[in-house]
Amino acid sequence: MDVAVFFTGMMMSLSLIVAIGAQNAFVLRQGLRGEHVLAVCLTCAVSDAILITVGVTSFHTVSEWLPWLEPVMRYGGAAFLIWYGVKSLLSALRSNEALAADSSLPMTDLFRTLIACLAITWLNPHVYLDTVVLLGTISTQFTDSQGSFAIGAILGSFVFFFALGYGATKLRPVFERPAAWRVLETLIALVMWLIAFKLLAGT
Repeated sequence: MDVAVFFTGMMMSLSLIVAIGAQNAFVLRQGLRGEHVLAVCLTCAVSDAILITVGVTSFHTVSEWLPWLEPVMRYGGAAFLIWYGVKSLLSALRSNEALAADSSLPMTDLFRTLIACLAITWLNPHVYLDTVVLLGTISTQFTDSQGSFAIGAILGSFVFFFALGYGATKLRPVFERPAAWRVLETLIALVMWLIAFKLLAGT
């Protein structure tokens, strides 16, 4: 393994996914609520691992085979993000009891949580841009060490999502106040709508 290329892959992966986005906002929210954190972090990290592998090994071929995929991802992803933003905003307007970070509140169903997590991940074209296109392109600089680059990028993704999900639990006392939950849910809604707008605008 080429250690220098390995760390290059890790740093590039972290630099691309660290910015706030739909996927990160979802992981943060689940971490703050303490709901299915392991499953959500693992789902995001494994999804990234699959996409990074595709990007490093065959992103050129995929784009040539499926020229219709980009517009489908763009409009389908935008529609989902708009819907999820509305859902978050409605959550921000609910009663104090519904927003309180209380362990006695029922947890969201695991299946529904994972479906939402997968949709936010796989219906967001920016995820493909970061993992398949950008990391795939950068990896071509390391012809003999693409495996090291891919492993580093994948590990970077795992480190980030688990740090975000479980690190958020440390902030849980802050979000025991209903006002803090309202602010978070409102910010998540704005993030979702901003990303949807960018997708529809083609930026």
